[in-house]
Amino acid sequence: MIRIRDISLPPQQDMAQLVYAAARQLRIDHTQIKQLDIKKRSVDARKKNDVRLIYTVDVLVKGREDKILKMAHNPKAAIAQDRLYTPPKGKAAPVDRPVIVGFGPAGMFCALVLAQAGYRPIVLERGQDAKTRQEIVRKFWETGELDPSCNVQFGEGGAGTFSDGKLNTGVNNPRNYWVLEQFANAGAGAEILFDAKPHIGTDVLVNVVQNLREEIIALGGEVRFGAKLTAIKTEGGRVTGAIVETQDGAQEISCRDLVLALGHSARDTFRMLEKSGVPMQPKAFSMGVRIEHPQRMISDSQYGAFAENPALGAADYKLNVKLPDGTSAYTFCMCPGGYVVAAASEEGGVVTNGMSNCARDGQNANAALLVTLTPEDFPDKGTLGGVRYQQQLERAAFEAGGKNYHAPAQLVGDFLAHRPSTALGNVQPTYRPGVTLCDLHEVLPERITKVLENALPELDKKLHGFASPDAVMTAPETRSSSPVRILRGENRQSDISGLYPCGEGAGYAGGIMSAAVDGILTAEAILNE
Repeated sequence: MIRIRDISLPPQQDMAQLVYAAARQLRIDHTQIKQLDIKKRSVDARKKNDVRLIYTVDVLVKGREDKILKMAHNPKAAIAQDRLYTPPKGKAAPVDRPVIVGFGPAGMFCALVLAQAGYRPIVLERGQDAKTRQEIVRKFWETGELDPSCNVQFGEGGAGTFSDGKLNTGVNNPRNYWVLEQFANAGAGAEILFDAKPHIGTDVLVNVVQNLREEIIALGGEVRFGAKLTAIKTEGGRVTGAIVETQDGAQEISCRDLVLALGHSARDTFRMLEKSGVPMQPKAFSMGVRIEHPQRMISDSQYGAFAENPALGAADYKLNVKLPDGTSAYTFCMCPGGYVVAAASEEGGVVTNGMSNCARDGQNANAALLVTLTPEDFPDKGTLGGVRYQQQLERAAFEAGGKNYHAPAQLVGDFLAHRPSTALGNVQPTYRPGVTLCDLHEVLPERITKVLENALPELDKKLHGFASPDAVMTAPETRSSSPVRILRGENRQSDISGLYPCGEGAGYAGGIMSAAVDGILTAEAILNE
């Protein structure tokens, strides 16, 4: 196959024109192209009057590829050379099956690789299966009745299940494409294989994660829901078992390989690990708010006259600013046509997150607007100081919202003017169960509000309308990443042999893709023992 980069087409152009465009790049007739596969698709919106779709394609041609390339004399065309990933097979399966704690992306892909190698992993997930979880979460959003064991943070698929399913990553790793293939095989849209910013959508993810679970089970693995790790058994500095709490009481599972794919919200497990002497340290993370705008405004700002073109879809953004005093703010987990969702996992605390369905057809766009905090910023300097800082903000928001899981919110114009919001403008907040208008300066610490005040006007210069007076900020966004790192060595194990900290909760990933890859690498380490 010949790979051709940077083919530029207007969004209104029929996809069939790709064949003609590729033929022109190779200086051949279009009839010489026997097959064309899209490898990458992105949007170039630098010129608002000329928005383009940029393609990388692989073509199978009639004739000798080397001769065609020589005649084309095109530096953007070359023989396709992909680094393909094949999961390792491992050695003979151990007597004691490996145990994986957590069934988010890290735990799921660790289990999948181990299952494919014949290791029959046991997965422990404190939450419930995706369909049951979906109903529990919907009830919380409608009534404010929180289930601390199964919610937006806990359950099949992890926190990512209710956050749009964004699959973009800044890390170049051959395992990335393999992960995308598994998602596609499990029911995600085929476009995730070539979109520069792939996403699945929360509504589709529910079925995708179930299908991946069924594959793991078919390969000999096991997934136990409603099973929470409460203690680790060790002997001679090595893991020998896990104590698990279920609805039928406590039970011990013998194992020599225990993977901690906990997710970033397993605070009770972090406390248990600290008491058990597992080496941990606080790490930097970010907190702030969710900011909402009309999606049409975002699309108009990004795409100009092309804003309504269906080939482009709802526009997104990614912004950051470094301020003169050395502080910074940035947007994270942007959800085009999405919703701000209640994401609490502990009673008496308010947490926000964002999600989009596959179609991204909601009226609003939202994103986390965050300030990076280091352990020096934490009021508590202990190992779990970041956790306690999160809890402080979440409890303050619970009080300000009315103690019913309503979230405190404020219009950007009022926030910048230091006055409480008393009425909404042209942006209707999407957060359920609902919002309580207030002054966020009374909810969030000055360390965060000061940075946001200075950052908003600067971010508006990068995306016109970002600091629109009617834009709504809903607080707090506290779960951007783990505030803790569970230490591990080059062999991916803790000082306790056989204990494998893994994924976002352990402090080694920052999204679905990076967590999934970390899970795969952990599985490889177990297989290579």
